Amino acid sequence: MTMNRHAKDFFDFIRSQGVAGLAIGFLLGGAVQKLISAFVTDILNPILGIVFGVTSGIQGAFLQIGPVKILWGDFANAFIDFLILSLVVYVFVKAIGNGKKPGA
Repeated sequence: MTMNRHAKDFFDFIRSQGVAGLAIGFLLGGAVQKLISAFVTDILNPILGIVFGVTSGIQGAFLQIGPVKILWGDFANAFIDFLILSLVVYVFVKAIGNGKKPGA
């Protein structure tokens, strides 16, 4: 096989498997994740920090039991990120699913 044939096979694979669409989705997913993370860290955490009485935002919240600190704030921050990102993905997938062609 020549190099030309490999290139043709590669581009046929990309076209048939939708690899370009997957790559674009991957890049956009990373951007959305950063946006949601910034929203949770910079906007939602301080508001929740006021509600829970934690001056550094919810991310710095902890429960002290004797000499042990249970850092539940970091977990709550990651969980909120996960929930919001899951909701965004769910809405996006539902929107795409409704746009499918009949019989596709």
